[in-house]
Amino acid sequence: MNYSKFTILLILSLIMCICLTECTKKEGFEMNIEKQPFGVTNENVAVDLYTLTNNNGMTVKITNYGGIVTSIIVPDEDGNLSDVVLGHDNVEAYVKVNPYFGCIVGRYGNRIAKGKFKLNNKTFTLATNDGPNHLHGGLKGFDKVVWTAQEVKTDSTVGLELSYLSEDGEEGYPGNLTVKVIYTLTNDNTLQIDYEATTDQPTIVNLTNHSYFNLKDAGATPILDHELMLDADYITPVDKTLIPTGELRPVSGTPFDFTTSTPIGARIDAEDQQIKFGLGYDHNFVINGADGTLKLVGKLTEPTTGRVMEVYTTEPGIQFYSGNFLDGTITGKNGTVYKHRHGLCLETQHFPDSPNQPKFSSTVLNPGELYKTTTVYKFMLVE
Repeated sequence: MNYSKFTILLILSLIMCICLTECTKKEGFEMNIEKQPFGVTNENVAVDLYTLTNNNGMTVKITNYGGIVTSIIVPDEDGNLSDVVLGHDNVEAYVKVNPYFGCIVGRYGNRIAKGKFKLNNKTFTLATNDGPNHLHGGLKGFDKVVWTAQEVKTDSTVGLELSYLSEDGEEGYPGNLTVKVIYTLTNDNTLQIDYEATTDQPTIVNLTNHSYFNLKDAGATPILDHELMLDADYITPVDKTLIPTGELRPVSGTPFDFTTSTPIGARIDAEDQQIKFGLGYDHNFVINGADGTLKLVGKLTEPTTGRVMEVYTTEPGIQFYSGNFLDGTITGKNGTVYKHRHGLCLETQHFPDSPNQPKFSSTVLNPGELYKTTTVYKFMLVE
């Protein structure tokens, strides 16, 4: 039987494709989601850990306790896969001590001044769990509850849908709030987070994810050599308790100018009042041109590994926190001690204290409305 050169090349190509596919499967790099026990809470509630893997070997681990992203494993420029977020090895450790590592934050991410806000002429009182202020949803925010989990898989993605009913009066907030958060991993090494919520009474909502990133070694060393770009010409400056003053202040000529990629450690200890208030960076940056559509707002680069993380969001702000309160008292995954500024957060959000700041965009959600935001963390290598 005679074959043309074209036919032979076609057959060889098909064989190569089959071999590559089989090799990928043998190495375990196949779109998949697995579930395993992760421990029990203080209330003896069993918690699970879900491992999401794409065809490139990128792995994201999420527990339904607090919706916590416990691990993100991505390649460096040499193809080595390793973790890039801080966290713990089991749920018991998260329950014992957790400065919001990797969690879903709500009902209201960030701070509310003096734990009070007024809505429709009624004043609501919340816990003051951060000095004189309310922080990240209170004493038992969304980071400390067990969410209902459902695996989601398509031909090109794998994900985890988490749902929770925050009852009327929980932590002082009004209305029964039904929340859904979907984590989706794609084959272009993207982790997408979609947030949705509805309510039966007027309330306030501001959801975010609080992952601590260290693209070099998941928290073993400082993040000061990471280079950061933020598409933000303004910050919302704060008082000494880290509550916004209501002003929008230009970053030009200040240590807060990250409009071009800049090493985080270059100006982190500058003689600047805002730096002193935050003990470094712990500020909300006002995203340029935010209009509710998904756009690139930040880019984090780690030069020694070549890892890059782009941040996209529909939100108007991003809180850059440089791990100033990490002090070496927490031992995390694999025995790693998390010291001062060994991790950083890029929390997409509405502005802090918006319920008390009439000039800031509203965080009020009314019955019949849908709260819906999206944030994307995309991992790649330096070009």
